Amino acid sequence: MTVQLSKLNPAFVEEILPHQGCDTLNQCYGCGSCSGVCPVEKVVDEFDPRKIVHMVSMGMEEELVTGNIIWACSQCQSCIPVCPQNVRCADVIKALRDEAIKRKSVDEHRLESLGQFAVVEAGKCVACLTCVRLCPFGAPRIIEEGYAVIEPELCHACGICVLECPAEAIRLAPSPEAKGGLA
Repeated sequence: MTVQLSKLNPAFVEEILPHQGCDTLNQCYGCGSCSGVCPVEKVVDEFDPRKIVHMVSMGMEEELVTGNIIWACSQCQSCIPVCPQNVRCADVIKALRDEAIKRKSVDEHRLESLGQFAVVEAGKCVACLTCVRLCPFGAPRIIEEGYAVIEPELCHACGICVLECPAEAIRLAPSPEAKGGLA
């Protein structure tokens, strides 16, 4: 990866630090414990939580907020208990995702294609409430038109609704982890 100084934003780390769980971000010394335990890093060549933390510190804002790499994280949080410096890589990546959404660097179609939230096919939905009852995150709801919709900001892409929908009206694209890469 080539880094161009003109594209770095040294103040970017200051924008990420206030997010929940990001206050220890600057304490990372690159030991690689997070990478060693990360299941996604094993199957997605481009993904490395340690690298993402350092990209934030370097100010690689544009690449992180507009790229796909932050969407590969499964948010399993395996990286958190192994860090000797208490850097919470999963929280840093969540903060980057929140920034991407806030800045409108990513839209629902892109998130859907990256397997980040489930989508209901309105014509197939029978409004049986199965998804509403079973979702632990409260993402699905029945709208006035008589079918379910899923709120992207609440969906954790766990796939419970997809598996349990009796009408098979809900789809979830494979995650980068399941596909083995970002391509």
